[in-house]
Amino acid sequence: PAGRVVMELYSDVCFKTSENFRCLCTGEKGIGKTTGKLLHYKGTPFHRVVKDFMIQGGDFTEGNGRGGESIYGATFKDENFILKHDREFLLSMANRGKDTNGSQFFITTKPAPHLDNIHVVFGHVLEGQQIIRTIENQKTDATSKPYADVRIANCGELVPKAKTKGKLHMFSVPTNFSHQVKLS
Repeated sequence: PAGRVVMELYSDVCFKTSENFRCLCTGEKGIGKTTGKLLHYKGTPFHRVVKDFMIQGGDFTEGNGRGGESIYGATFKDENFILKHDREFLLSMANRGKDTNGSQFFITTKPAPHLDNIHVVFGHVLEGQQIIRTIENQKTDATSKPYADVRIANCGELVPKAKTKGKLHMFSVPTNFSHQVKLS
């Protein structure tokens, strides 16, 4: 079984960052310039889960938090820090320091002001907050890796019926993590 998470991207504030995420949801950019892997979130794990903080995924090359690639090449610069980590369910770029954004992202499960001016906020969870909570509550090892295999089963772009501030993007994740998800 899978649950749907729908995100609204703040493309009016962070166009380049939002476009990177959108294209990684659709897979439309094909093969990456630096990794030679398909630029797509489909099948990628949530490799880091920290209760009362965040869930992290988007590493489509290694699956463990050491890889990934942006649609612009290996990494791209921090677009801006206008938006703050002031609430739960925000979508933000994971990085390894200044100007090192690739494909990895995280979703906050609590406000995280200590991440302001370090990580770029570019969207929020519009639907599927309970799925995020289910992932957040998975048991993890000492490195915050979930014991269960939690993956993005599918992802893409939704065309909204009603006008929204930004574009909508979704991914599906399993709601029963006791077994590995079989991707079609």
